[in-house]
Amino acid sequence: MNEILLLDRGSWLIAFLASFLVWIMFGGLIVLWLIDGRIKKEQALHAFLAATFAWLVAEMLKTLIPSTRPFAINGYSPLTLTVPTDNSFPSSHEALSFAMAASIWLHDKKLGTVFVIGAALVGAGRVLANVHFVFDIVAGAGIGIMIALAVYKMHLHQLFSPKSKKP
Repeated sequence: MNEILLLDRGSWLIAFLASFLVWIMFGGLIVLWLIDGRIKKEQALHAFLAATFAWLVAEMLKTLIPSTRPFAINGYSPLTLTVPTDNSFPSSHEALSFAMAASIWLHDKKLGTVFVIGAALVGAGRVLANVHFVFDIVAGAGIGIMIALAVYKMHLHQLFSPKSKKP
């Protein structure tokens, strides 16, 4: 029988934070994209690109830096729907969730704060779920924030806006 079915209420919350909240954050990007207005589409585009690049960087670092996951060291089962088999450092979930959060925050402080809280909850969930150490989370958040800043500074929205014709 699947272990996740036997979890108590607190464990379900941890599993939700560790496994599902990041997908709800992506859903928020889709809502932003669908809202009329160039600014909302720019926010969503920046966040999606930053999240993609952050995930790629974190995954590349995982292949270069050997690190054991907490559940492999302490013997407790992870409280996630799947059991990760890759290295622990850095957290890809945290890199992409903080890349989204920082991107939104750079455009809209109020909405960005909601995303930052969500990203922090993802990180807490990953630690409580026994799949990451705190340092993995901090490194992932740092990667996400740095990449969000780089994407923001590149002004990528100009690639998708019509060129003005000079007389």
